[in-house]
Amino acid sequence: MADVNRGNRPLSPHLTIYRPQINSMTSILTRITGNALLVGALLVVWWFLAAATSPEYFEVADGLITSWFGDLVMTLSLWALWYHTLAGLRHLWWDTGRGLELEQAEKLGLGVVVGSVVLTIITLLAIM
Repeated sequence: MADVNRGNRPLSPHLTIYRPQINSMTSILTRITGNALLVGALLVVWWFLAAATSPEYFEVADGLITSWFGDLVMTLSLWALWYHTLAGLRHLWWDTGRGLELEQAEKLGLGVVVGSVVLTIITLLAIM
């Protein structure tokens, strides 16, 4: 039987009352960074293949990877690598049955975000 009140109800009422939590955001961000690392890896592989192909082709690839866009992609890839690493360590910690209480899990999530930014800055300062 058709629901006659369907037009009078919101389609997704949970969207108006849901408040994102650090644990859900870090979980989503872990998936995003894992996939985004592929972009940086493909750019580096393309750069290596161009170096093995010819000097002219390498100039094109090197021009892109050393441009502002390449610097942005490599910097974000560095951050994603640190973030993904720290999130993986957090999951290993959880696999031992520790840190699963809500307050501890929130602190770990915040630690992963802040730690990845700090480690990215330290790494950038070390390679410059």
